[in-house]
Amino acid sequence: MTHRLAVIERSLVPYQTALAWQRDLAQARIEGRTDRDVLVLLEHPPVLTCGRATRPEHLLDPGGIDVVSVERGGDVTYHGPGQLVGYPIVDLRAHRPDLHWYLRALEDVLIDAVRSLGVPAGVRRPHTGVWTRGRKIASIGVHVKQWVTWHGFALNVTTDLDAFRRIVPCGLAGIAMTSLAREGGGRPGGPPLWRAARDAVIAAFARRFDAEVLTPAADGEPAGGAVRG
Repeated sequence: MTHRLAVIERSLVPYQTALAWQRDLAQARIEGRTDRDVLVLLEHPPVLTCGRATRPEHLLDPGGIDVVSVERGGDVTYHGPGQLVGYPIVDLRAHRPDLHWYLRALEDVLIDAVRSLGVPAGVRRPHTGVWTRGRKIASIGVHVKQWVTWHGFALNVTTDLDAFRRIVPCGLAGIAMTSLAREGGGRPGGPPLWRAARDAVIAAFARRFDAEVLTPAADGEPAGGAVRG
């Protein structure tokens, strides 16, 4: 069965704005007001987000960066410009109602995308996320309600990695964060790295979730106008 996937792309969006979009989109999916999944792709201004497992001591030096506590799983992470953030609004009942399967599927998407850009990638159990050469390049933290997902993943493309020094990333002491730019991602003569990463993620997501990608809406969200601007 091929699923329908609306991809919504935005540039720099405040975290709280995007969070409201996700909740609205998820509620529309829960209530059956749309028959399609949604993948929101964007960047955020600098923000630290704390999942349900965050310990206060993992916030080392927030400085003037906003700190937001949210319902997703996981510990503290950093979002900022140059990081491709993906928020899949997926009804797992139409795929497989299994949270473990979903987390592994997101890892597969990111591994596929990163490898297609010439960077080796894999997992590092028991941790969730994607790693390359012993360094973490993508983080995952999700929330599920009535088998509909929101929150998602963050892939470091050209991210300022020094910002991660303000926290214990994902609660893992001594972790080294990296990015596609630092690892030499991209192809000589190919598209700019950001566009290449975006295209690779969309293609990998469509393959893994057996989805037909719908034409992105230019002025609003196809599932009821929850995303504007």
